[in-house]
Amino acid sequence: MNAWILAVRPKTLPAAISPVIVGSALAFKYGVLNLTVAIAALFVALFLQIGANLANDVFDFYKGADISERLGPVRVTQAGLLSPKEVLAGMWVTFASAGVIGFFLFFQAGWPVLVIGLLSIAAAIAYTGGPFPLGYYGLGDLTVFIFFGPVAVCGTYFIQAYRLDFPVFIASIPIGLLITAILVVNNLRDIETDEAAGKKTLAVMLGVRSTRYEYMICLLLSFVIPIFMLLFGYVSVLVVLVMLVLPFAFSLIRSVWQDIGRALNKTLAGTGQLVLLFSLLFSVGIIIPILIVF
Repeated sequence: MNAWILAVRPKTLPAAISPVIVGSALAFKYGVLNLTVAIAALFVALFLQIGANLANDVFDFYKGADISERLGPVRVTQAGLLSPKEVLAGMWVTFASAGVIGFFLFFQAGWPVLVIGLLSIAAAIAYTGGPFPLGYYGLGDLTVFIFFGPVAVCGTYFIQAYRLDFPVFIASIPIGLLITAILVVNNLRDIETDEAAGKKTLAVMLGVRSTRYEYMICLLLSFVIPIFMLLFGYVSVLVVLVMLVLPFAFSLIRSVWQDIGRALNKTLAGTGQLVLLFSLLFSVGIIIPILIVF
């Protein structure tokens, strides 16, 4: 059981939860919240994230990217804690579980849900698997931004509202940026081992200094977007609640510029915490004005 917990990588799960929280908060704001659908979307997101983690674990092993000198958390396939067949089986069971719940959402919102679900599973596998693994050719950051930002937040909103609204797309941007920042610090930590293994992440292509700038931009721009939304009247002034975690963001940026290697594991975990805290505060800032009106 401990091996499976390691394989699931619980610290990455805020990346699955956060977009659903924000998308559902926006559904509440526009009077279309469906709690049953929102909960179903949450479980689908969790299963997709876990499936992606298992896929990365086994496909990185097959491609030789995970080596004994790895600086990050233990990868169960490389460490021999689980066999490749076991991890692959777990991956397919997890994706199938997402698919079962996804059928309920399909009957709720129609064919766009099917398209989003299939593309999400394909992206999760193609990130490190297949003939053109996206994460090995510098496309990981963009893929994560798209699927954890606009796709996840707008998708959560769509299955409840049956439409898309421009403010929802704008609100998805900071979530996508913050979750991308998780990957950025992960790849920054692994630059040397990834380069040695022939894994050309964007961090390997950019180098240490530019990757640190990328991380900083992802975090700081995430705090600018809510102010933009406020100025254009999309949200109330309470959206500034997100500024409560700005000092935490600055401390993480400082760590990225100071630390190297294994020391960045703490920054990686902190970035995951920042994503969840930001999403919760962002959502509270969206919801409270509606509750006050009621």
